[in-house]
This record gives sequence, C-alpha cells and structure tokens, in this order.
Amino acid sequence: IIMQPQVGIMAFGAIKKKPAVIETPEGDMIAVRHMMFLSHSYDHRVVDGSLGGMFVRRVADYLEKFDPSQQV
Repeated sequence: IIMQPQVGIMAFGAIKKKPAVIETPEGDMIAVRHMMFLSHSYDHRVVDGSLGGMFVRRVADYLEKFDPSQQV
C-alpha cells in the first residue's frame, strides 16, 4: 500500500552469490556473482510505466558500477 503523499516504493533484496552467464571475448562462461533483486511499485496515475522502468534501470546501473575502493 502506498500512502499519500508518497507515489512509489522501492525494495532491495539481500545480496547473495548466484551463478550467472558472463559474456567474454573467448565466449560465454558461468561464474559466481553477487546478485540482488531490485523492485519497485508506484502509483500509475502519477508515474508512467516506462519512466518507472527507466528509473529502476538507472539505479541498477549505478549499483553495478559502484566501487567501494573509490569512496572517501
């Protein structure tokens, strides 16, 4: 349930190690990677579905590129 004046909720799952297919120049391979589910729900009267999807993709991109060794 989204309580007004909020228009959306974002949920982050636990980070777990999972097998994933990795594309390399030598071909595809299976490797263990840290994975997390990211989901959101929003009021469609306020947020369009494609805009909501772009937002989640942007958040995922930032998280995938995050490097804790670069933090001050």
